[in-house]
Order: sequence, then structure tokens, then C-alpha cells
Amino acid sequence: MNEHHAEHGHHDGHRHERDGCADHCHCEIQACADGHRHAHAAGEAAAAQAASAPAPESSPRVSMRVEGMDCASCVGKIETALARMPGVSCIRLNFAAETLELALAPDSATGVGDIEKVIGGLGFGVSAIQDRRGEEGAPSAPAAAADLPWWKTKKGAQVLGLGVLMGAAYAMALVLPAYGPWVFAAAVLLGVFPFVRKAFALARAGSPFSIEMLMSVAAVGALLIGEAEEAVAVVFLFSVGELLENVAAGRARAGIKALAALVPKTALLLDGQGGQREVPASSLRVDDRVLVRPGDRVPADGVIVAGASSLDESPVTGESVPREKAAGDGVFAGTINVDGVLQVRVDKAAADNTIARIIHLVEQAQAARSPTARFIERFSRYYTPAVMALAALVVLVPPLVLGGDWGTWLYRGLALLLIACPCALVLSTPAAIASGLAAGTRQGLLIKGGNALETIGRVGAIAFDKTGTLTEGRLRVTDIAAFDGEEGEDEESQAMSVLALAAGVESGSSHPLARAIIRQAESAGLAIPVAAEASASAGRAVRARVDGRRLAVGSPVYAEQVAQLAPGQRARIEALQNDGKTVSVLLDEEAGRALGLLALRDELRPDAREGVARLKALGVRPVMLTGDNARTARALAGELDMEWQAELLPQDKLRLIDGMKRDARVAMVGDGINDAPALAAADVGIAMGGGTDVAIETADAALLKSRVSDLAHLIALSRATMANIHQNVVFALGLKGVFLVTSVLGMTGLWVAVLADAGATALVTLNALRLLRFGRG
Repeated sequence: MNEHHAEHGHHDGHRHERDGCADHCHCEIQACADGHRHAHAAGEAAAAQAASAPAPESSPRVSMRVEGMDCASCVGKIETALARMPGVSCIRLNFAAETLELALAPDSATGVGDIEKVIGGLGFGVSAIQDRRGEEGAPSAPAAAADLPWWKTKKGAQVLGLGVLMGAAYAMALVLPAYGPWVFAAAVLLGVFPFVRKAFALARAGSPFSIEMLMSVAAVGALLIGEAEEAVAVVFLFSVGELLENVAAGRARAGIKALAALVPKTALLLDGQGGQREVPASSLRVDDRVLVRPGDRVPADGVIVAGASSLDESPVTGESVPREKAAGDGVFAGTINVDGVLQVRVDKAAADNTIARIIHLVEQAQAARSPTARFIERFSRYYTPAVMALAALVVLVPPLVLGGDWGTWLYRGLALLLIACPCALVLSTPAAIASGLAAGTRQGLLIKGGNALETIGRVGAIAFDKTGTLTEGRLRVTDIAAFDGEEGEDEESQAMSVLALAAGVESGSSHPLARAIIRQAESAGLAIPVAAEASASAGRAVRARVDGRRLAVGSPVYAEQVAQLAPGQRARIEALQNDGKTVSVLLDEEAGRALGLLALRDELRPDAREGVARLKALGVRPVMLTGDNARTARALAGELDMEWQAELLPQDKLRLIDGMKRDARVAMVGDGINDAPALAAADVGIAMGGGTDVAIETADAALLKSRVSDLAHLIALSRATMANIHQNVVFALGLKGVFLVTSVLGMTGLWVAVLADAGATALVTLNALRLLRFGRG
């Protein structure tokens, strides 16, 4: 085909396989949940491979739903317990999806019932157990049951029960003061029993320094020194804190459940005779045809085969303006058909449709721990036993060394235990990350984990692919000029004649340039003449006989060989090329003259200029890296006022990104197969939502609306999330620091201590939930 045809071809690149814990069975407990990472050095890649030893093929794969996991701390407790069981490996817990997967050794004495018993003993609910031995098509764990209001949950009922018990104790103490201490003691024992049982179960399972142990020691200690009333307050307020964590986790899961609800339960399946019947949407298979009426939600990803309509894609992409769609256009499951009747051919099964993929990626993202979250979890492992040791010193040193009162200092030591409870600190990061991920998903920003969310806000440079990223990825005819029109014919009519003849010549070609010319002719309502004797000369021209003349559409270089171009014609061609446009010349080969020209260009996205300007305002350096020719790249980069490199192969992009990473963190934005290696090599890879599956799977984030301006929004969301995390840590540690001092000095008591802990948890939770409103104006 023409020389300029080749200029717009993508260079095929090798698919980059990323190393990541999420893609492997990981027998090291911490690494299973750490999320995917890039291994750039051979040594690091080898270490990652060694650490992620897959379970044997014959090992039964057990999958179950675990209820009651509110944060990463719960995940750690279950992982620790299961890791001590013989024959259990490859443990993967997702607290956002409430799922557990593990491998059992074939000859292990541990059974599924033993696993259920251990998890149940830790205070978590277990259901939907399946033994998946790797059969193809085995069902996955069922979706979570419908949400209950907080007062109907186990923790909600516990708080209400403790509240009633506490109120009854106060009432009894007023009516029968002599029995007051005994009533409060009974309330303490009843209220603290579930926590004591859970604390001992955790201790037996390998987590002796749990939050439940701290609270149980403090409550029982307060009861033993005669402070039963305060002990009741300790148990009640701790339960309230637990309930707050449960509510926060429920809000984090709400986005996933809302996504799942977008896909209709049923679909109208069309048979070969034109009949229709209602079937479950989950039963649809590839190549099935379905009817989508006005107001219906599309039941599956597919292609329109008949009809035209406007589709509201806001449930999937966040785009508020409905898009016009006709035969040949793709549609997403969950989008809403506004006005026309459509027949859609299914091209993806329910498990592979856009909504299912987004849900899977969001669940993985919420399960993957960010660097900050991993640091705080490691910190809390040492923090809790250190606090218990400090409390012991507060109890023992003053009486033994300074002659202090044992009762006073025991009381203050118990208060210190409660003040130092790390609930709010452990919750500070995952709550903010989960809210940030949910806020992004609602606005068409799909981010695959806390690691990516943290890093995006720190990038100093963003490398862009051109075609399909900064541009629309679709050639359009921008200029038409006639050189040899009929005398007396107006300029527009002459141009339409050139377009019609060029479309006739190109009618047998499937090249993007040919399709663009034909599409332009059709949209102008022109009758495309019939072509005969069509042929093509690679890198030179396309030829055909049209209206009795031997015509060709070729590059300017070929045109110079066939016809003598006038100086004005050459100047026009050069000016168009300098604007980054591809020029095709319509030639009459038999007469040896040029009849006209057509200029085509892949136009910039409407928001590209705004998006690049907003990035610069945020202090981020934009750079265009493209495989296209230098002339086109120079013209487009000039319009966007950004740096550029052109005529790059995939390996060239890798080299340039590695060089940019020496100066700053780098993000790469692309949409094609050839972008996949660069997306994986960058600190953060970002794919356009309309790109290839390879690009989207390789990237750390995806812009579902395919808008360049959303990059600035993505960076702003990341920075807001990190600011929220820092605020949460300050709230958690600041409150504890203040009341730690007041408790040791005897200025505040046990109930104030636990109130401070519950207050810090509430503040952290509410502050994190603020992120759900990010970007709503």
C-alpha cells in the first residue's frame, strides 16, 4: 500500500508478563496480599518467582466466603491461624470481597471442616464452601448476600444488647444501690465474654497480642480492682468502635455490589426463526443474539447487528452524555438503551464482560495493600506488644521503685492499654485507600490497588503514546482540493467529485486510509462509483478503473513519478504535511495528471489541550512518545505545547522511559499492544478505556472515559487520598498521645481512654468516607 499508509501502522510489541503476587499462589502469608509489582532486575524476578511457589496440580483448591472481615488486621489474623495448620498453603484472602482461597495438600490431615472450625473460632462467619479441584468451568464462590442494616448485623445486635444491659445496670444501681456493683459486674462478664473467647482463640492461633486481648485485659482488670462501672463502659465503647469498622467496610463494598447490580438478571434471547424468550443473562453465550428495548439495560458485552439508538454509558464509564450507536458499534453490559430497539450479538460471556472485569479488578485493588498500609501493619505488630510492656512498667515501677499505690497504678496501666489500642491506626490507611478507589471507579477511573493510587500522585512526568491516546485513533479527511475541475463548477462540487472518485478507487481496500475516505464520502451522501480492475502497489498506490478512466490514489512521491505537479500543488501538499496530515493524491494515470488531493489526520481528542495544560499546572511534565513519523508528531506536539519523540519501536519507548525514571517517577499512558511493555516498565501504567485488552490488563489504572483531562483528576485523587491518610495518622496518634499523658498522670480514667480510642476510630472512618464525595463539585 501507499508509503503514507505505512506511516500510521502500529508496531507490534511483545506482551510483557508482569510478576505479581496477585497472579500466583503465594505461600508466604504477607506476600499473598501485597498486590502486583514490577520486577525490573533479573535477581528480583528470580526472587519473586521463588517466593511464589504454586500449589501442586493435584492439590484441592478450597474457596469460601468469610463474613466479618472489616480491615487488613482481620485478614492478618486469619492468615496467621491458617498458616499454622498442616497441609494448608497458598492462602489468598480478600476482605473487600469477603473471600478466601487456599490449597490443601492431598495427603493432609487437615480437612475443610477443620478450616471452618478455626475461622469460626476466631469470631468470623464461614459459608459457601466449595472444593474446587481445578475442573474447567467450576463455579466461583457465590456473591455476598444482601446487606443488612447495621442493627441487624451480629456486631450491631451486640452493641444494642450491651446498651440495654448497661442501661439496666444503671437503673438497677439507682433502685438498689447496694446491689449496683454486682449488677455492673454481671454486665461486664456477659459483655466481655465474646471478646475474651476471641482473644484466647487468637492467642492459640498465633496472635497473642491482639486488640481483643488488650481490651479483655483492661476490662477484666478494671473489674478486679472494683471499677465495674467503668469496665462496662470499656466493653460498650469498644463494641461501638468495632461496629464503626464494620460500617466502614460495608461502605467500601457498596461500590462493588452497585456495579454487580448494573447487569440485568434476564435477557430477551432471539432464536433463528425470529422468536424471542426470556433467559437468565448469566446463561448467554458468545454469538447469541439478544433484543434490547428502549429503557432496557444491555445484558452482555456485544456488537449491534441491527438498529440504532442512544446509549447511556454513565453506569460504566461515568460519561453523562448518551452516545449514538448503530450497527457495527460495540456496547457494554449494564449500559442503558435510551430510545431505539437494538439487536445485539453477544461477544463476551457473563464472566468476561466489562462489568465483571471491573468488579474483579476493583476487588483485587482493594485487597492489595499499599506501601503505607504495609508499613503501618508491620509497625502495629511491634507496637501492640511494646504497649503491653509499657503498661506493665507503669503498673510495676512506681509501686516498686517509688512506693506508689498499687491500685492507682494498676488502674493507670489499664487505661494506658486502652489508649494505645491500635484500631484507628490500623484502619487509617485501608479506609482511605478503599474510599479513594471507590470514588475513582464511580467517575470512570479504574485504579488497580493502593500501590498504584499512592504512586500516581507522586509522578513527575507522564509519557503519552499518540495514536488512540492523545488522538482519537481514527483517521478523518480534513482537506479536499480539486486540481482539474470542470469549468463553471463551484469549488465545493469539484471537491465532492474528487472525494467520490477517490472513494471509488479505494472501495476494494480495507486500509485505514481507504476506510476514512469511504466513510467521508458516505457521510457526505455521495454515490460512490463502481470500480473495476482494482490493484495495489505496495508503498506506492491503489489503482482501479472508474467511470472508464484508469485512476490511482497514491502518495505525493508516486504522484511526482506519474504526473508533473505544478509548483502551487507541491506547495499545497507540503503545507498540509507540515500540519501533520497525510496526503493522498488522486491521479489520472492514462492522462498523466493530478486530479486533486485529500488530506487525512488522526485528530487530537477534544480535551487533549485542556488535559495537557492541567497536567502542567500540577507540575507534571508531559512527553509524547510515538511510532508515527516525525513530521506528524512535531505538528501535534506543537499544538499541545509538549515535548516529543517520534518513529519509536516498543523497545525505544522502554529505553526512553528508563531514562526518564532517573529524574522522576514516570507514568505511561497508552492503548495498544505495542504500548504494553512501556506500560509495565513505567512506575505507573495508565491505559485508555477504549484500548486493547493487553494494554488494560498490563496497566495499573485505566481511564474508562478515554479522556486526557481525566489524568489530572486521577493525580488530584491520588494526592487527596494521601493527604487523607496523613490526616488519619495524625488523628489516630495525636488523640492517643494526648490521652496517654493524661491517663498516666491520673487526669483521665478508663472510660475516657476507651472513648478516646473509639473517637479516633470514628474520626478516621468519617474522614476516609469524605473521599467518596471527591470530584462531585
